[in-house]
Amino acid sequence: MRLHQIAHCRTGDKGNISNISVIAYDNRDFAMLADLLTPAYVKQCLVGIANGAVERYELPQLGALNFVLHNALGGGVTRSLALDAHGKCLASAMLEIEMPGR
Repeated sequence: MRLHQIAHCRTGDKGNISNISVIAYDNRDFAMLADLLTPAYVKQCLVGIANGAVERYELPQLGALNFVLHNALGGGVTRSLALDAHGKCLASAMLEIEMPGR
């Protein structure tokens, strides 16, 4: 099962940091998301994108996880030569993550 089957994402950026929120369609799936989407697993799935630390914040009341990917935007909007300097496409990359064991 891919993440997009049970959740949607929103992204944001500050400098060279991408912020990706993963929000469960159904709050009953939040516990599974929290168990499976560890910072280490997200970093592994986004190798070559998440080039620094990956932090995770839990918002169980919202059924959401917020991931902060350091050094993920090629230097930031004003320095990057990437076509997606804001990292908006990272939500799509996150949603394609295969949920392990599912």
